[in-house]
This record gives sequence, structure tokens and C-alpha cells, in this order.
Amino acid sequence: MNPLAKKSALPLLGLLVGLPSAALGDAETSPVPLDLTHHWAGYFSLVVMVSAYAAAMLEEVTHLRKSKPMLLGAALVWFAISLVYRQHGQVAAAVTAFTSNLLAYIELLLFIMVSMTYLNAMEDMGVFDALRLALVRLRLGYKALFWVTGTLVFFISSVVNGLTAGLLMGVVVVAVGRNSPRFVSLACINVVVATNAGGSFSPLGGISTLFVWQKGMLEFTQFFTLFVPCLVNFLVPALAMHFAVPHDTPRVEAESIAMRRGAVRVIILFGVTIGLAVFSDMYLRLPPAAGMMAGLSLLQFFTFYLRKTENRIASSARDAKLSPPEPDMPDGILETQRFDIFEKVGRLEWDTLLFFYGAMTGIGGLGFIGYLDAVSAWLYGQHSATLANVLIGLSSAFVDNGTLMFAVLSMRPELPEGQWLLVTLTLGVGGSLLAIGSAPGIALLGMTGGRYSFSSHLKWCPVILLGYFAAIGVHFIVNSQYF
Repeated sequence: MNPLAKKSALPLLGLLVGLPSAALGDAETSPVPLDLTHHWAGYFSLVVMVSAYAAAMLEEVTHLRKSKPMLLGAALVWFAISLVYRQHGQVAAAVTAFTSNLLAYIELLLFIMVSMTYLNAMEDMGVFDALRLALVRLRLGYKALFWVTGTLVFFISSVVNGLTAGLLMGVVVVAVGRNSPRFVSLACINVVVATNAGGSFSPLGGISTLFVWQKGMLEFTQFFTLFVPCLVNFLVPALAMHFAVPHDTPRVEAESIAMRRGAVRVIILFGVTIGLAVFSDMYLRLPPAAGMMAGLSLLQFFTFYLRKTENRIASSARDAKLSPPEPDMPDGILETQRFDIFEKVGRLEWDTLLFFYGAMTGIGGLGFIGYLDAVSAWLYGQHSATLANVLIGLSSAFVDNGTLMFAVLSMRPELPEGQWLLVTLTLGVGGSLLAIGSAPGIALLGMTGGRYSFSSHLKWCPVILLGYFAAIGVHFIVNSQYF
């Protein structure tokens, strides 16, 4: 290792190791936070965060990556807060508050990093291509494919992030519906609704559910009580759209795709990693990220094993002038990049991850200033918790649900488990109301060549809204014991 790199890494390691103890030690002695809601720093921070979020929402127009304004906005907010607290001789309180937000983000980052690394590994091994080809080879009619793609993505999105699940099914929809723009439009709407619904009954399905689980508001198994409401949310608009789907059967060109060696074992390791995360949280009371990082080490050891044994297998095959003995080994198996875990980490959606850093720390700053307490007092103090959670869910059609959920958690409202389940449900499925309301919708807008559009999605907004309220009603019926 480069001595200079080692020397620079040691202070960073010491900082990360010291964060938890420092945060806990300061929390016991830190004074009551200052109320800056009517201070220049409060007004400045509010304007900065609103401007940053507006700039992030205009990404498609300005082509400015959404992480850039959010990172700058979060930095300016905490600079202003620290400056004021320094003037009052309480800078340690501001440092402790920022550290708390930073630790929450690090837990989220590590969890997502491991999950996406596994998904990138499975993508490189042809797992998703093989799934797409298997669906295409079924040669089903458009109506059957409408239901198959929707049902599959509903369950896949409970363990795979919504963006990946939506894109996977979007590729299938476009491949089989290339001669039917009407089918592509309807099937994409169905995929968006099913993806958001499926990601709402699992703590692994999305950022908002992951937040709730990591904060300890709900146990891992409690999320699955939302399965029936989420299923209703998916079925209501799907049944309405079913009658508009064409009756034809698509013609699809045949192709051949084989998963690479080790693909099945990587899928199994991913399941083991999820199990370790659940075990860490429910039995050891460690953050789920601890189990995920243990799972990452398993993937690293397995790719090391694959690289060593693949070289040996390829050499033996060349010596015997035979093709490799395993039928799923394609040409170019000696590509080192395919076994490089850090290359897969580098392909993460870093723009989105950095956006969430800015959003989490920026909103945490507004909460430390006192604005979130004021909003909570108005939202949950002057309205019923049910109405407040329904309204928050509707707003997720315009604002990212992960950001909204972090804001709700920062408000610290006193809610029964049934209401925490409700806000998890509404924030998860509320983004389906508009094409721009969730990551799957935005992704499909960009890959379908205009066959799925904002206006085509808006046309079916009434039945999606009906599914939204139907899911809420079913939740009150099937989960009444939690209220």
C-alpha cells in the first residue's frame, strides 16, 4: 500500500471509529437546541434547501445532476448553524447534531452499497437477461404479459430496489411490445404501480421502508402486514387497465442467453446476506448494515474463488483443445473486471446516493433549527394522524418519498404502530400517482421512446388514486390490531 495513502487513511479511520462514542458522549451533556426559526440563519437555511430541492427537481430540464445543488445546500445550512452556535459558545451541540445525521446516512449508504453491488454482480452474470429471455420465450398474449410482468415486478421489488426492478420489467415490456405502443404504455403504468406497491410491504423494498426499519419504528416482520393493502393498491388499477390492453400476441425474435458460472451461487449468497442483515437487527440489535457488510465479504471471497478456479478450468480446456466443460461459460471469461467487486461498487447510482446525503443532512439541519417541530405541531397536532399521513402520501407524487420519510422521522411524532404502517404505505404507493413521482416512472419515461409518457400515465391517475384509497381502507381493516 502506498505509505502516503496509508498515512492519510489512518485519521479517517479514527474519525469513523470515534463517531459513535463521541455522539453518545456529547448527547448526554449537550444543551437544549436554540430555536432559530425566526433567526436569519433559519430563514437562510429554509431558502437554501427549497432552492436546492427545486434545482434537483429541474434536473431533466437543466441537465444539472441533482446531487450538486443538494450537497451545496446541505453544506451551507450546517455552516450557518455552526456559525450561530459558535457565537453562543455551543458549537459542540451543532457538531453532535450533524454527527447524528451523518451516522444515519452512513448506515443507509452501507446497506444500499452492498445490495446494489450484489445486483450489479448478478447483472454481469446474466441473471436479469436470462429472466427477460425466459419471459419472452413464453410467447404469451399481451393481456397475459400485462399480468405476468406486473405480478413479477410486484414481488421482485420487495427485495430489489425499485429502479432496478422497474428497468428490468421495462426492458421486457419494450422487447415484447415493440409493435404495440398501446401495450407498452399500459404495461409501463402497470409496472410503475406494481413496483411501488411491492416495495412498500418489505423493509428491503425502498428507501422509505429502510428508513423506518433502521430507525426501529417497526420490526422487520411487521412490514409484511402491509402485503394485502399493497396487493390491493396494485390490483385495482391493473383490473381497470386490463380491458384496454390489446388482445394480440406479439412476435418476438429468438435469441440465446446463458447465465455465467457462479450466477446461482451469487443469488444464494444475496439471500444469505439479507438473512444476516435481519439476524443482525432482530437478534443482535446491531444495525442491518453490519449484516450486509458481512455479506459483502462473502461475495468478495466467492469472486476470488471464481477467478482462481476459472483460470484453471480455462487452461485445462485449452490444453485438451476442448470447450470449457461448463455450458454457461461464454467467451472472454478471463476478464478481470468481471470479478472486481470494487468496479461494481463504482457503478452504483452515486448521484442518487449523494443526493440523499444532501437531503438527509439538509432536512436534519432544518429539524435542528426547529422547523420540523413546527410542521409536526401543525400537521399532527391540528389534524388527525390518519389525515396527516394520507396527505403526506399524496405529496410523494411530487417529492421523493425517501426525503419525505426522513422528514417525518425527524419530526418524531408520537404514533401507534398502525399509523407508522400507514405512513409507510402511503409514502410507498403515493408516488405512483404521477409518472415523475417515483424512480421507476422517471426511468421508464426515458427508455420507452415516448410510448410511455407523462400524459398517458396521467390519464389513468383516477384509478390509481382509487387504488391508493382502497389500500388505505384495507389497511384499517386487516391491521386494526395495530391502532
